[in-house]
Amino acid sequence: MKFRRRYIAPAAGAVALAMALTGCGTSSTPSSGKTSITVSIDTGLTAAAKQQIDQRITAFEKVNPDITVKTQPYDWVATTFTAQLAGGTLPDVFTVPFTDGRSLIAQKQVADISSLVDKLPYVKDFNPSVVTNVKSTSGQIEGVPISAYGQALYYNRQLFTQAGLDPNKPPTTWAEVRSDAKAIATTTKEAGFSTMTQSNTGGWSLVTLANAFGGRAETGTGKKVKATVDTKPFEKALETLHDMRWTDDSMGGDFLYDWNAINQDFAAGKIGMYISGGGNYTSLVQQNAIDPKTVGQTVIPLSGKNAGALGGGAIAFVRAGASSAVQSASVKWIDYYYMQQQYKKSASVSAAKIAIASKQPVGVPQVPVFDKKTYEQTLAWTNSYVNVPLKQFAPYTDKEFSQQIVSEPGTQTQALYGKLDPVVQAVLTDKNADIPTLLKQANGTIQTMLDSGTGN
Repeated sequence: MKFRRRYIAPAAGAVALAMALTGCGTSSTPSSGKTSITVSIDTGLTAAAKQQIDQRITAFEKVNPDITVKTQPYDWVATTFTAQLAGGTLPDVFTVPFTDGRSLIAQKQVADISSLVDKLPYVKDFNPSVVTNVKSTSGQIEGVPISAYGQALYYNRQLFTQAGLDPNKPPTTWAEVRSDAKAIATTTKEAGFSTMTQSNTGGWSLVTLANAFGGRAETGTGKKVKATVDTKPFEKALETLHDMRWTDDSMGGDFLYDWNAINQDFAAGKIGMYISGGGNYTSLVQQNAIDPKTVGQTVIPLSGKNAGALGGGAIAFVRAGASSAVQSASVKWIDYYYMQQQYKKSASVSAAKIAIASKQPVGVPQVPVFDKKTYEQTLAWTNSYVNVPLKQFAPYTDKEFSQQIVSEPGTQTQALYGKLDPVVQAVLTDKNADIPTLLKQANGTIQTMLDSGTGN
C-alpha cells in the first residue's frame, strides 16, 4: 500500500541520492561544526510544493544555524520499505503509517528518541488513540504521530453534474453509491466508482468497506489474535464491488489501481467516486494538480451494527543508528516541520502564509492529532488563509466527528492487506468468482501468518 498518510515507490535515483547524502544511512557532523540531517519529502511534488518546502527549510536553518537540512525523495511503499530499512537507504527523518509503528519500535528498527520527545511541550496533549501507535511496550514514546485520518468518499462534482446528480448531495448509503456510479458511467462513459487493488491497497480498501458494513479483519490481541475476514460484512463488501463491476458495469476498465494511479485518474476526471484518506486533497493538489472545483468529499456510508470508518495516520521516526546529534536535530525538524503549526499560533500562521505564497492548500479537513479543542483553535488562527473549497468538503466535515473511527488491524497489518489484494482482483476480473470460498481461503492464509508471526 502506498502511504502518504502518505498514506508512498522510491525511484532508483532516490536510493542513489540517499547514499550520496547519508553515506548509506550514516549522517555526520562536518568540520564546520554543523549537524547535517536528511529529511524525507514526497516524490513527484510540483514545483510550487518544492518551493514551499525550500522556504520552510530556509526558515528552519535560520533559527537553527547549527543544523543543515537536505531533502531526499521518499515514499513509503509496503513492498519496498523492508529493503530500504535493511539496506540503510532511509533518510534520517522518514514517515510510516500507524500500522508499522509498534513493530518497528519493538524490533528496534528506529532510533529511541523518547527522551527528546518527552521534552516537547505538547507530549501530554496527544490524542490517546493516536499516540498509542508510537509507544513501546514500556510506554515510552519513540516516534511522533504527525497526522491522522479517517477514510472518506471522494467524488468528482463535474461528473456528478454531467450525470444529472446534485454535487451538493452526495450518496449517504451504499445503494445510493451504486445508483450514482451507474448514472455516471452510463452518462459520461467514465468509471462511476473505482477501487485500489494492488501493493496492499486492495486489502486496505476491502477492510475499509467491510468496516463500513460492521466487519473487522481481526479480533483479539497477541497470541490470541484471530483472522475474521471470512464473515458476512466482508462478503457484503465484495458483493457490492461485484455487482457494480458485473451487473452495473460502472467501474470502468482498470482493475489494477494502486494509490498513485487512482489519484492520477481521479484528478484527470476519469473516476466518479473512490475511497481514500480524509486528508488526501493535499496530495491531489501537490502531485496531481487537480482542479479544486471538481473535488467533493463526504463521509463513507455506514450500514449495520458496529459499522465505522477505518482510520489511521502517519508517524515521523528517526533512522536507527543515527548519532545523538542527528537525533536531536531530527526531533527539532519534526517539531518544526510537522507539529508546531498544529499547536502554536505563530507557526500555524507562518506555515499558512508560506503555503498561500506557493499556491498550496490551507485548511484541508483532517482528524486531529491533539484534542478537538486544539484542532479547532488552529483552524481559527488560519481561517483567513484557508484556500480550499470548504463548502465542497461540508458533507465530510459536518459528520466526521460523529462517525465511529475503526483502527486498522493491529497485527501484521500490511501483510494482511497484501493477502487480500488478490481476493479483490479476483472479484473484479472473474464474474463467477466464489466470494465465500475466496474469503475462507484468505482467512486461513492470514491465520497461518498471524500464528507464525512472519508476515509471509
